[in-house]
Amino acid sequence: MVAYDSKTFMAKVCQITKRGSVVGGRYSNRTRATQFNPCGTMRRYPNLQKKRIYVPELKKSIVLNISTRALRTIEKNGAYRTLKKAGII
Repeated sequence: MVAYDSKTFMAKVCQITKRGSVVGGRYSNRTRATQFNPCGTMRRYPNLQKKRIYVPELKKSIVLNISTRALRTIEKNGAYRTLKKAGII
């Protein structure tokens, strides 16, 4: 058994939007012909990227594991405002 500390093990969750994985149904072409779905369910993960974001107000960079939607939010509202609202700063 391997013990993980909080720095080495990271959940697949966006640090800004707090979005994680969701369970959804798989799709097959057989579903079109019948109501039987042989595929079952699968877990869908958010599109996470490891990004270094420079915050001019603090004059430093922060490395975050964030989703692409959060990147768009940072572009729209600014890094300082977005990170402050998420509780990272």
